[in-house]
Amino acid sequence: MTSCTGTFMYFAFGSNLLKERLQLANPSAAFRCTGRLKDYEMKFGLWGEHVSNRWHGGVASIDFCPGEEVWGVVWSMSDEDRPSLDNQEGVSSGIYSPMEVNVETSEGVLRCRTYQMTGLHVSPPSPQYKQVVCMGAKQHSLPVEYVKKIEAVETNHYSGPSVLDQILVPNVYK
Repeated sequence: MTSCTGTFMYFAFGSNLLKERLQLANPSAAFRCTGRLKDYEMKFGLWGEHVSNRWHGGVASIDFCPGEEVWGVVWSMSDEDRPSLDNQEGVSSGIYSPMEVNVETSEGVLRCRTYQMTGLHVSPPSPQYKQVVCMGAKQHSLPVEYVKKIEAVETNHYSGPSVLDQILVPNVYK
């Protein structure tokens, strides 16, 4: 949501949980709080059946699923970074669609922008992508049981270069 202050709130649940990953292209991102999105589940996949991407495997999306929940981070971001974030998420290519969601937080319910993959084809993530998601979850102290659930996700065993190589992350989250 945009406010009169020139900022919006963004709910991240995948690789953008990790501050260093999000700030590669969105330097204004500032941690606001953690929260959960009720009645959704996180899935890993590709937006087309046989497409490749810079992560070399499935990436996170959300699907409506009553009774489930997705934990993540609410970031406060400058409106100037919205086009960069949309570009990162492939909005103009139709990979993800932006959507507004109500996120339950310690500050109350916050209306946030997030992204949902269009035409998700379930596909396992690369070990590198999963590692970034897990590091971000630990960096922001998401619930232990939720982190264990992500850690249990099977990967595609890709072993080449990836976006992870561009991210400088303190060893404490690895």
